[in-house]
Amino acid sequence: MASGSEILPSDLPQELVEEKSLANTSENANWQAQLEKWARTALASGETELLSYALPEFERIMLKVALNHTNGHKQEAAKVLGWGRNTLTRKLKELSLAD
Repeated sequence: MASGSEILPSDLPQELVEEKSLANTSENANWQAQLEKWARTALASGETELLSYALPEFERIMLKVALNHTNGHKQEAAKVLGWGRNTLTRKLKELSLAD
């Protein structure tokens, strides 16, 4: 147990830490399963060039979420996405999200 008023993850019971990990795994599997279902359905209906539609949509969603998370701070949003600020600015223009 940590001395002081700060509670660290290592202070928590293992069950709580494991439950959080399982929840994250479940959420991750859910969006991946949804994506797989979408791709299978699109291919079964004869659609082609799926990535030309899916990648811009994925990037658009990620950009919006990152900018929302960082209260519109582009430098921070770029960092959480693993991009440089110039890449983020270019993507905003490409995806018609620029101010």
